[in-house]
Amino acid sequence: MTADQTPTALDAEHRAGFVALVGRPNVGKSTLTNALVGEKVAITSTKPQTTRRAIRGIVTREDAQIILVDTPGMHRPRTLLGERLNDLVRETLTDVDVVGFCLPADQKIGPGDRFIAQDLAEIRSGRRGPRVIAIVTKTDLVPRAALAEHLIAVDQLLDVDEIVPISAVRGEQIDVLLDVITKHLPTGPQLYPDDQLTEETSDDRISELIREAALEGVRDELPHSIAVVVEEIVEEPLDGDPFAEVAEGEGRLVVRASLFVERESQKGIIIGRGGSRLKDVGTRARREINQLMGRKVHLDLRVKVAKDWQRDPKQLGRLGF
Repeated sequence: MTADQTPTALDAEHRAGFVALVGRPNVGKSTLTNALVGEKVAITSTKPQTTRRAIRGIVTREDAQIILVDTPGMHRPRTLLGERLNDLVRETLTDVDVVGFCLPADQKIGPGDRFIAQDLAEIRSGRRGPRVIAIVTKTDLVPRAALAEHLIAVDQLLDVDEIVPISAVRGEQIDVLLDVITKHLPTGPQLYPDDQLTEETSDDRISELIREAALEGVRDELPHSIAVVVEEIVEEPLDGDPFAEVAEGEGRLVVRASLFVERESQKGIIIGRGGSRLKDVGTRARREINQLMGRKVHLDLRVKVAKDWQRDPKQLGRLGF
């Protein structure tokens, strides 16, 4: 190898790999993903089990590229959908370099945390499994003394490589966490372009933004029963002529989407009296979609019933699960 071919120190030390964020529902995985990426790539909600796919967010630094995989919350499944989401998490854990095990500082370690810890211990017991970083989230919600006790409890729960307390909402310790993750990634070249922040398609991101808006204010079992499918995104002429040719960006961008629930009674709740609630959902979703697309869109939302879709294999397939 000639002098010109000698790799630089930066090239030799560059790291790249996949990091799965796991934990039970509502521990702050999606909020943390967005904070690490620096942009909203995953929807957030106070409702449990909001995340239903393994959503990839990409962090590109000079010394590393970190591909975050935000996973659904691990839980005791009551439906076929729940079983498939748990299976998705387990499959993800076997294919990553690092696992970020998220445990909220404001909640004591419970059966759900111990269930995940056992899974992680089994994965690491055979062949060399992924490195595990315990990420104590929501530190802004507890005093220092309580945080110190929680960190001790986390240390006793599972043999981990590192423990990092963070507050994604306040941005505290986010850079520290990125440095710790980078340290445990394998050396390798960059896998995605500098400006790519996610693998999610526009259709997927739009459907998630609509679902996020629909989750706002609903109670009981309804959040689990909501699914969204983007039917089409089309550029239509401003004058309404269906045969006119429209250059990209010069017409009206129309998003047509279907919002599915499991029962007729739920359909009425989503639509609201006189369509008031559906209109509110559309307004909030359109605001986010406009920002995502970088232009104003017309959102056409329809509410449909897919009876008991969470338990029906065929319905799950049609809805992308």
